[in-house]
Amino acid sequence: MDLDLSDDQELFRETTARFIDARCPLPEVRRLADQAVAHDPAVIRDAGELGWFALFVPEEFGGGTVSGSPLRDAVIVAEERGRFVQPGPFVATNVVAYALAERGTPEQQERYLPALASAELTGSWAISNRRGIPEAGAVRASAREGRFVLEGTAGLVSEGGAAGVFLVTAADGEGAGVTQFVVPRDAAGVDVVPLGGLDLTRRFVDVRFDGVEVGADTVVGTAGGAQPDVERQLDVAATLNLAESVGAMRRLVEITVDYAKARTAFGRPIGSFQALKHILADASLWTELSTAALDAATEAVADGRPTASEIVSIAKAYAGDAGANVAQMCLQAHGGIGFTWEHDLHFYLRRLEADRALYGDPVWHRERICRIHGLGAHGGNA
Repeated sequence: MDLDLSDDQELFRETTARFIDARCPLPEVRRLADQAVAHDPAVIRDAGELGWFALFVPEEFGGGTVSGSPLRDAVIVAEERGRFVQPGPFVATNVVAYALAERGTPEQQERYLPALASAELTGSWAISNRRGIPEAGAVRASAREGRFVLEGTAGLVSEGGAAGVFLVTAADGEGAGVTQFVVPRDAAGVDVVPLGGLDLTRRFVDVRFDGVEVGADTVVGTAGGAQPDVERQLDVAATLNLAESVGAMRRLVEITVDYAKARTAFGRPIGSFQALKHILADASLWTELSTAALDAATEAVADGRPTASEIVSIAKAYAGDAGANVAQMCLQAHGGIGFTWEHDLHFYLRRLEADRALYGDPVWHRERICRIHGLGAHGGNA
């Protein structure tokens, strides 16, 4: 992130970087890649003590920010996590905490927010289908005698296997409304199914809801009227996801530039060859433009601008494609060694490809921009 940081924010960034280096450097990330859960719960709890999961939580529930701007502070952590392809439910848990802090009932906030802030409890957002489309419809809710019944399967739920609670975004069974629920993982009828995936540093699951009965006390916000809440949550989730992507891109370019300076061929560093200079220049340009896009999205969402959703989607669409291109360019620059399991490059490539799809891929976000302006199939103007 190129935004000017205050002294407190810079200290927060440095503390985050030192914590990652001490507790989960890349050799540890590599070790965890073979585990059923890709993160160490003890590390997540210690990260909770540093305030990683408390930023969107009000002070009365154990939360607090560094600068008074939760999103700006969370972006600092997200970018450092991306630089070292960190595992764990950082984005997912913070989105749940944000939703409950903004729209949860006092009872929901008292029950869940202190545990989320301390990382004693982690959460995830169940909204997407298997393609990662972040729109209500994968799960449907029907009202029955003062209660609700949830049916359907939410796909690509990030770190859902370790989550203790789900924020479920459901389309109303009768009508075009959207309702959100906070549902414990151990609720009767909830089934979590692990998925295989390209990204070895994260775990994704399907969350199946088979006749899950929940009471009105689980509704987050307004029953049938949650779509505005969903849009704001998506802006937060996409911005944090984008920050992790930008961190990964910046670190990957650094690794590749260092390699190009050290690796010699025909008696010269390979970075001196014209063809490789063009590759590195393109990768650097895409990374800098993605960083600028992240800064714009962060400012727009943090300030609550009316254009925030459009700016976030512009940034997510651009950086999604740019990140994939940067990863491929860096792979090309490394040559054969970049294809080996022993080199760390593939962890970044996998992360950037997964980030591209998570919380909406570039195609979906371009369509979202069209819908904002009343264009396309959803807006009535082809």
